[in-house]
Amino acid sequence: MKFQIGDKVLLLHSNEEGEVVDIINKKMVMVDVDGVQFPVYTDQVDFPYYKRFTEKKAAPPKQKKYVDDVKKEKTNSIKGYNVGEGIWIAFLPVFDKDIFDDDVVEYFRIYLVNNSNTAYTFNYHLRFTGESEFNLKNELLPYSDFYVHDVPFEQLNDAPRFDFEFSLSQPVKGKAEYFEASLKLKAKQLFQRIEEMLQKQEASFSYLLMENYPDAVVKDKVDLSKLSNAGFKVYDAGKARQHIPPARTVVDLHIEKIVNDWKHLSNFEILTAQLREFEKYYELAVLHMQPTLIVIHGVGEGRLRDEIHDILRLKREVKSFVNQYHPLYGYGATEIYFQY
Repeated sequence: MKFQIGDKVLLLHSNEEGEVVDIINKKMVMVDVDGVQFPVYTDQVDFPYYKRFTEKKAAPPKQKKYVDDVKKEKTNSIKGYNVGEGIWIAFLPVFDKDIFDDDVVEYFRIYLVNNSNTAYTFNYHLRFTGESEFNLKNELLPYSDFYVHDVPFEQLNDAPRFDFEFSLSQPVKGKAEYFEASLKLKAKQLFQRIEEMLQKQEASFSYLLMENYPDAVVKDKVDLSKLSNAGFKVYDAGKARQHIPPARTVVDLHIEKIVNDWKHLSNFEILTAQLREFEKYYELAVLHMQPTLIVIHGVGEGRLRDEIHDILRLKREVKSFVNQYHPLYGYGATEIYFQY
């Protein structure tokens, strides 16, 4: 072992012991050699163990990382929503304590989750019994989530319907103009999802709205000359309005107004005939660009009314519809308002 003090060098035999016993300050230390202690400047000490424990270790050189070595990010989760590819609606329950100190859901925070590399614009409606309770239009960026709004837990017992219309932020040739998606929740289904979420110790649950944005529908051109030669009437599309049947502002769907001999029909056959009649005059109203249409469905058990309302919620040209008391039809009719 060797100590250097000033211009003098002190050499110790291998069986002699020397050690640093105290650090006086940044420049001096107290050393002990065979029981003799004396101060020494740190820059004059050649003492390997002192040097090892006092010098700053240099940081290891950074290693180059190549693209192939970088682990790919998981694509099935955005901020813990645990969703797959596509567009999802996520429900994040917010809990509170009841009088028994049990956890109960107070309200839900609703999010849209975009787990794709495409930006979309969306038009959202929350509806109760056909009426729009909340409406929002905005943009959903790629690989991101979007907070929509809060919905009180008790409102989700009223069979809410979450309606969306998506379109590409940057239109692409060959892609559809828009895509409609809808989610209707029942109370029983909601309770089951909450239980599953708690059992799996997850923070939210989600429903898929759109997996892939659809392509535009390509309409095949049909050679109509053969039909014309065969005796069929072929009309010029530009004059189509001249050949369509007249529309109605009021459509009565009572079965006796549609079918003469109806008493032998089953309930299913009656409902099918009524819905067919409704679709016919609904399409005519749209072709003639009517502002409104009144559909008389009767009161009864409400099966026909509910079926018609479910259809109307998916129609883009329907601005709103209402089933309220009418001086002529009572509660047995729904008035539809169109937008073009």
